Amino acid sequence: MLKLPTSFYLSDNVESIATSLLGKYLLTNIGGVVTGGMITETEAYKGITDKASHAFGGKRTTRTEIMYRQGGIAYIYLCYGVHYLLNVVTADVDIPHAVLIRGIYPLVGISSMLARTGKSKADYRLSDGPGKLTKALGIDITLNGISYNTSNSLWIEDRGVVIVDRDIIRGPRVGVDYAAEDAFLPYRYILVYKNYIT
Repeated sequence: MLKLPTSFYLSDNVESIATSLLGKYLLTNIGGVVTGGMITETEAYKGITDKASHAFGGKRTTRTEIMYRQGGIAYIYLCYGVHYLLNVVTADVDIPHAVLIRGIYPLVGISSMLARTGKSKADYRLSDGPGKLTKALGIDITLNGISYNTSNSLWIEDRGVVIVDRDIIRGPRVGVDYAAEDAFLPYRYILVYKNYIT
């Protein structure tokens, strides 16, 4: 395994981490079944100062307390009572930055991903949304708080894919209209993945 080291996650520049995660491989091992793919879309959430963040204003609840831990762990929550969403906690203790993983291109264990989702076609639409990818990868709340560096159930690998900046599309985040002016921040990053999938 080529897991990202804990040091990768500790920068307080969450935008940089969000772009650096593009092209990395997100993988799970659930019940001995390994599935995953290349990260193609992320969103940055800048903690206390970001009106779109669960931790805006220093909010600390049972759910958000995990965001205040040292970076490199998974923050998973149930959205609208339907979809689990997967985040990467970043920065040091008490700096609640996080990156939402919004999409991956399926490359590993595709037959299992199809079975989990009830889909019949193994293209980008299998896991091109934050709720779709967690379902495809078998991610649920039981993985909340685990370390991406030490876990053998959920981890992120660097497989040597070098991303060119011109292949990253930047724009506003999705579904954060409540965040007022912060809804327009260019914190969503989309990889032109076709240039990297062979």
